[in-house]
Amino acid sequence: MATATIPALKILMLHGYTQSSTLFRAKSAALAKFIKKTFPSYAVSICYPTAPHRLRMPDLPGYESQSLEKESGLDAPGEEEIEAFAWFRRRDESDPPEYLGLEDGLGALAKVLSEEGPFDGVIGFSQGAAMAAMIASLLEPNRADSFTHFTKVASESDGYEIIGGIPFPSSFDAPNLSHPPLKFAICYSGFRAPGPRYRAFYEHPPIRTPVLHILGSLDAVVVESRSRALIDACEGSSEQDGTVVWHPGGHFVPSQLRFLEVPALFIRECLEGVSCKSKDEEEKVEDMEVPF
Repeated sequence: MATATIPALKILMLHGYTQSSTLFRAKSAALAKFIKKTFPSYAVSICYPTAPHRLRMPDLPGYESQSLEKESGLDAPGEEEIEAFAWFRRRDESDPPEYLGLEDGLGALAKVLSEEGPFDGVIGFSQGAAMAAMIASLLEPNRADSFTHFTKVASESDGYEIIGGIPFPSSFDAPNLSHPPLKFAICYSGFRAPGPRYRAFYEHPPIRTPVLHILGSLDAVVVESRSRALIDACEGSSEQDGTVVWHPGGHFVPSQLRFLEVPALFIRECLEGVSCKSKDEEEKVEDMEVPF
């Protein structure tokens, strides 16, 4: 008698700016546990890579050097590395802002995809959610054509100086990486990279991978307009079809039961191609009673 093969469910988890794999594992523990509980017939494995750019104190939001420290004769404040990492650094001096080190961030993820994949889907928070949308886009068929298109648009600008799109990341180009398209992406407090440099991730065509957007109504870090820009770049994403969900909190991954059920159901629909929602489960999330 043949032994039944247990299907695998591999998920890539991407932390936010100033976080690490260890910290994000703790912050998303309730979500990971619920996913494993929801899929008992799958061999669930969850991968938490750490971003390649290690930050220093001056990189942290709100950091201000202390003149007292400068006068003390000690080492320059903020030069010591800390357990905080980033997929890229935002350079606001450029107009529009530029993501420094993005190629290295994508390269690190391409290595994870190659060595530990294939993955079924990706879940990201904040900067990690921005990266999740990008890699979902890059793994779609013919996405390289989008990058070629926007490079050509810049070169045919009839003498007008315009910012051209970045080239297709070499780390995702064959034969450097062979990975199937992702079946789903879940973005907590996600956002779109600004400006024409990064249009190819989101346009011509839009992102076609199924994406669930989970946003905090009190999020003051990633404001609604930034998340809306990413939502608009994803094919079919809207509150009406249930792929945009709001929780009544701030900038975090919610752990209340209602907001664990939503991503788990979304994953099941993407894997099995059928809606698993009962009448009760189809209740709008914004109308749910939540304990905070």
